Amino acid sequence: MFRFLRWAAVGHTVSLAALACSLSACSAGTRPPAGAPTGTDRPRQTVRMDPARAAALYVSNRPEDHPQANFARQRAAKARTDSIYEARSRGVMSFSKISYRSGVDGMEIPAYLFAPLQPTGARAHAALVWVHGGVHGNWTESYLPFVKEAVQRGYVIVAPEYRGSTGYGAAHYNAIDYGGMEVDDVLSAYDHLKTLPYVDPERVGVMGWSHGGFIAAHLLFRGATPFKAGAAIVPVTNLLFRLSYKGPAYQRSFATQEGLRGLPFERREEYVRRSPYYHVDSLRTPILVHVATNDTDVNFEEARPLIDALIARKPQLAETRIYVNPAPGPASGGHTFSRRVDPNTLERDDSPEQIDSWNRTWAFFEKWLRPGTR
Repeated sequence: MFRFLRWAAVGHTVSLAALACSLSACSAGTRPPAGAPTGTDRPRQTVRMDPARAAALYVSNRPEDHPQANFARQRAAKARTDSIYEARSRGVMSFSKISYRSGVDGMEIPAYLFAPLQPTGARAHAALVWVHGGVHGNWTESYLPFVKEAVQRGYVIVAPEYRGSTGYGAAHYNAIDYGGMEVDDVLSAYDHLKTLPYVDPERVGVMGWSHGGFIAAHLLFRGATPFKAGAAIVPVTNLLFRLSYKGPAYQRSFATQEGLRGLPFERREEYVRRSPYYHVDSLRTPILVHVATNDTDVNFEEARPLIDALIARKPQLAETRIYVNPAPGPASGGHTFSRRVDPNTLERDDSPEQIDSWNRTWAFFEKWLRPGTR
């Protein structure tokens, strides 16, 4: 296929019959069905390949072709983020960088840990595993005002930098496994929380935005889960739909991953397994989901089916809300409607929708995790 594209790119023409054959089993020696028109009994047509379009549509499935990044720049950005958290946490909350082993393969997972300055006693605190978003994303300083609020409410927070996260070099970056082992990396954060004497392992929730909401939903849709509740805000839901909708530029960050090595039409069952939308019936734990109609990342066309499925099939467990054209955040329209943060002060830049979403989120977790009780 790749050699054919290179040949076509120099401007040669190829018959439609030959083109169809080159993309089908004809090259393997199979014959057209009996009675089908052949090149000798139908008008011959030709098509000129557009090399620019062919290059734009080509998506490799080889891990060595996975898009790379400037790892030195990523490490520098991560060091800056860590220094901001260290400085802004003084006198406000306990902050540390930790690491733990993933339960799936023993990979070392860096993480952030936030807690009240003076824990109130043994097993006294509820906790949240807070999952960052992004395909190759990381925990940034923009989470700061919301984390401070969580700690003030009595929560302990662990924020895993699961495999594929940026700021930890090429090996961690290239271990990305979207919807696969990264979910187990995040689950293993719960095992670390259990080792903290001031955390009640019976009052731990999970939450995240976007890809973080995707992982949170996966953990709740597994059926058996240690989490007592979870929030998935503007979550990715359906990779079959998403990759088709976003196109080749987006697909290249998926098809070249070691655990996928292909697109949904090649690995349909695997992409179904990695899409929360198809596992709603396994939900046994309360979940809160908020989406926005003007989201230009997780478009409403992707988000709405999950909301409908939860309302129809899990109404006793799901709290859902659709925000109609909320005041947008700094990127992707409504995708960041509840993550509005002043970049200079790193304080909340509230809109009515952001206030409402957070009020509902905190009320949801207070109901199920009871952060102020033992």
